[in-house]
Amino acid sequence: MRERLDCAVLSTRSSHGWASQWLGAHAGGKLQVHSFDVIDDSQPAEAAGALASAAMRLRRYDVCLLPVVEHNLGWARTALAAAKGALYTPVLALVLDLKAAALNDLYSLGLSDFVRGPVCLEELRVRVERLLNERRRSAPAAAGAPPPLLGETGGRYADMPNPDDIGATDAVCAHILDYTGLELEAFAAAVAARCSNSTESFRSAKSKVVERFERAYITAALGRHSGNIAMAARSAQKHRRAFWALMRKHEIDAAPFRPGTAPCEPSPRGQ
Repeated sequence: MRERLDCAVLSTRSSHGWASQWLGAHAGGKLQVHSFDVIDDSQPAEAAGALASAAMRLRRYDVCLLPVVEHNLGWARTALAAAKGALYTPVLALVLDLKAAALNDLYSLGLSDFVRGPVCLEELRVRVERLLNERRRSAPAAAGAPPPLLGETGGRYADMPNPDDIGATDAVCAHILDYTGLELEAFAAAVAARCSNSTESFRSAKSKVVERFERAYITAALGRHSGNIAMAARSAQKHRRAFWALMRKHEIDAAPFRPGTAPCEPSPRGQ
């Protein structure tokens, strides 16, 4: 079970009032529901591509929650259709008074799951957890999904993504927080096995693997917490100053991860 689930609520003006009641921390902080965007669905042309245009920003969340009521059903259909092939983050609908035919239509357009209102937050947490587990098991067949790792697929080191394939390794780094320690250990073992067959020294090979891991993990943690160093350090279970020292070591700036701010030098103070 994940220690924390971060959910982004992408609502429209017609559904925002109903959806805003779930914002905040729940289940002892294990379920975090964040307000993401409120779309003006009175402007159909602009609203249609809202989900697709938010695809990159949604990557920092575990799931996108889409409140769907009768008044914004048409928008939900259009937005899901426009976002097909562009989204990595799964979409879970929070629905109110929708018929089965409408739900089947949303499923055909890419919806991952739904919870009926009145929403039970404990049920929501369980469904999000189950959705992520199912997604991980089916990741090899999913377009744009992270590569399969040992422990999820029951494979051997030979089944791991080729460490010499820069694209596959970049995919592991991009989704590093989605993997367990055992999975990352298996990938590191595959990398080490390949390095042992080269002329590179143990020290040099180890240094490169550790450096890549640290950079990927710090970057992913900052992305998930919108550039908040204190929250990122807490989720990594590291002291804030130690976390900041790693940022400085790898020349990672927190500012680009903060909405609406320009890059600047990271500082351990002011968080």
